[in-house]
Amino acid sequence: MSQSKNAFVTIVGRANVGKSSLLNVLVGERIAAVSSKPQTTRTKITGVLTQGETQYVFMDTPGMHKPKNKLSDHMVKTVADAVSDGEIIILVVDATKKISENEQNLIKSFKSSRMKTILLLNKIDLVEDKSKIISKISEYTELYRFDEVLPVSVIEKDGIDTLMEILRKYAADGPHFFPDDAITDQPEKVIMAEIIREKALRNLNEEVPHGIAVTIESLKERDNINGDGILDITATIFCERDSHKGIVIGKGGAMLKKIGSDARDELERFFQIKVNLQCWVKVKEGWRNREGIIRNFGLSDK
Repeated sequence: MSQSKNAFVTIVGRANVGKSSLLNVLVGERIAAVSSKPQTTRTKITGVLTQGETQYVFMDTPGMHKPKNKLSDHMVKTVADAVSDGEIIILVVDATKKISENEQNLIKSFKSSRMKTILLLNKIDLVEDKSKIISKISEYTELYRFDEVLPVSVIEKDGIDTLMEILRKYAADGPHFFPDDAITDQPEKVIMAEIIREKALRNLNEEVPHGIAVTIESLKERDNINGDGILDITATIFCERDSHKGIVIGKGGAMLKKIGSDARDELERFFQIKVNLQCWVKVKEGWRNREGIIRNFGLSDK
């Protein structure tokens, strides 16, 4: 019988470099919210992939940024903890952007650790002059001696097979900590809330999304008159101001209807069952600076 192996991989980087998209591509399912808005990921999200004898546990983390409120403080702390706990670190960077101060600070934190580090230069499909990719890699490798450097395009899945070969090489002998058919350790309600929040982020304008949180209030499975399963989900979308509530609901309820419709389609695809989704909107003034509410929403690093 072959020896089982595992690899614990932490994905880090600044906002909007493609960390959550990478997690979803690696696992083969959309388990992390993805949008063009900064700080879409708020907590550590774990994805699991088992291939033969090897189980890969991927941890997606919030984008590194300067904290502006208590929620931001928790997000930055989550990244720092993930880096110190990791066995393999993937630093995802944007091939079209200059090195940021946040990235430099992140790279400095690698120097005190013994983990394997992989520099993943993403979005190479957006770089017309490919010689610029080489110079961009040089800029990063002057700051730190990475164990592996790999240019990729996550959106086109270019280089993902090579990344898996690298990770397979670094897998260590050890047990599988999750069932072999698992894709995440997230409870169903968390996945549902994240799907709804992602659809809200994608549909709303720039001002509202940061102040949005979603909770699942009730979840019940029943059979319809034909004996087919149906999932009744009631969700609440929280925002920070009364003016935001109006934007989330939209004229004649159009925006809330669009968010709910997009979310229902995704929920049905993910859970392979018909979904009856009801969404409500409530205001919690300034919740991102209220420690108790942050904890209740499951967004605390504690």
